[in-house]
Amino acid sequence: MELKTRAGHQGTGPGAITPDGCAVELYSRLPIGPEPDIIAAALPAGARILELGSGVGRMTHPLVERGFTVTAVDESPEMLARVRGARTIRSPIEDLDLGETFDVVLLASFLVHTGDVEVRRGLLRTCARHVAEGGCVLIQREGADYHSDLPRERVDPSGFTARILSSEPAGDGVHSVRAEYVFPDAIWTQTFRARPLSKDEFEQALGEAGLTVDSYLTEDGIWVRAMSS
Repeated sequence: MELKTRAGHQGTGPGAITPDGCAVELYSRLPIGPEPDIIAAALPAGARILELGSGVGRMTHPLVERGFTVTAVDESPEMLARVRGARTIRSPIEDLDLGETFDVVLLASFLVHTGDVEVRRGLLRTCARHVAEGGCVLIQREGADYHSDLPRERVDPSGFTARILSSEPAGDGVHSVRAEYVFPDAIWTQTFRARPLSKDEFEQALGEAGLTVDSYLTEDGIWVRAMSS
């Protein structure tokens, strides 16, 4: 499967770069935050999870450690090579059709904000296609000030600095976002396209895929649990 760089996406820095500009080595270094705890608190113990866009397994690994059974999907073979303890499947998310369903489908990393509307529709259809009856879809949204509180930076206790440098309109409601990660021994940058979605626009997009919001799991509205309509 040949992967082509996605329009408007670019990454720089050491090591392999995925078509959407993600650096494999960078994501292998980034620590995981509270996300696994948020996810685990919303799920029944031992649930079967389909993780869409797993990357190197930053969330896969702590979920496996918490006793969940995870199937990790990513289009990058270099990313999937870092995943341990989970079944791995290489595929673009929007094309995935496994012919099976899961207790939970996980779409994190703000993927629902992809700039391409047709790709977003494909992502959400994949979620709806793979969630079992009575199961749920967990989706991570951008925060309300994601594109406006800029530039901003976070100095991690482990010794690197993450910056969102800019978010510039790129036409048709899409923004071009530029991020930078500075480590003592390396610097990575990523430029990608994202489509801001209001709460109403987000819920409308879910509805088009046959999904409806069950609850907002966090006060900032970033984590959402959805069900089949």
